[in-house]
Amino acid sequence: MAVKTKELKLDINNIGTVSAILTQPDSARACYVLAHGAGAGMRHASMDKIAEGLAKRGIATFRFNFPYMENKQGRPDQPAVAHAAVRAAVEEAARLCPGLKVVAGGKSFGGRMTSQAQSKAPLPGVKGLAFLGFPLHAAKKPSSERAEHLGSVAIPMLFLQGTRDGLADLSLLKPVVAALGEKATLHEIEGGDHSFAVLKKSGRTNDEALAEVLDTLAGWIDQRA
Repeated sequence: MAVKTKELKLDINNIGTVSAILTQPDSARACYVLAHGAGAGMRHASMDKIAEGLAKRGIATFRFNFPYMENKQGRPDQPAVAHAAVRAAVEEAARLCPGLKVVAGGKSFGGRMTSQAQSKAPLPGVKGLAFLGFPLHAAKKPSSERAEHLGSVAIPMLFLQGTRDGLADLSLLKPVVAALGEKATLHEIEGGDHSFAVLKKSGRTNDEALAEVLDTLAGWIDQRA
């Protein structure tokens, strides 16, 4: 399967321009707008692996930097800025991938900014949200306040969570997902941490855990047809 990778620039209304990457297999069935986490940008090795793995499964990805990451600033953007970036990315992904269904989300902070944006005003054409480790709370500060906005999201959601995720106590996340009803699905990655890394004693490798993440994500995207 041939895969094309394009380096792009993404214009965010009244904010500026950031870098973006479209990774598209020649027989793509969908495009996943993949937002990065708080501490590492779109070019991080983990983001490369996700994009490459999804391409092998027939899913294109549109990655982008949030403005703070583009400008090498330490603190993440204010929510309004992050939401504008997500909205611009979704619109550009739809323009570049005509005819493909679009889902959105991403790693940790990026996934949460995407769901917040969706809760405030639906992202045009987006069929579902997929979270690669939803950051339910800060480390060692269990709480579910960060999930309160999810009740305003009307489209399907997939939560991919490691059972050792220090930013999402499953005893808190499970009731959150249950309360969202049929529109929400939780898939647990046994032994995975916030980045889906597993312990050596688990009997499987990080790559095998990531394959489970990507197989589940690709299957869920196909169900959004």
